[in-house]
Amino acid sequence: MKGDHLGEFEELVLLTVKGLVDAAYGVSVHLVLEQETSRTVSLGAVYAALDRLEQKGLVQSQMTAGTSERGGRSRRAFSMTARGTRALDTTQQVRSRLRRAATYRPLKDRP
Repeated sequence: MKGDHLGEFEELVLLTVKGLVDAAYGVSVHLVLEQETSRTVSLGAVYAALDRLEQKGLVQSQMTAGTSERGGRSRRAFSMTARGTRALDTTQQVRSRLRRAATYRPLKDRP
């Protein structure tokens, strides 16, 4: 699945969307990423990654109704698709295989 290839940041964003379930908004994804990675993350980079993930069919978004505490402004909620779940599973399997392979051979025998 060529279009499902995930870069490191996309993988982190997708994992965050999965974890936030119904509360996956750009700002909430941004806050979780900064907290969990202990690094500064640009909100623009989060939205760019979410847009790429949506173009790949790994997440979907929908506009939600505004609330009085937000001044009536609507916001965009993101959720994982089945294809996104498969992409994360595939990435995890590849990482596991590579970790196992890295422990089987001594460093001097590696190409």
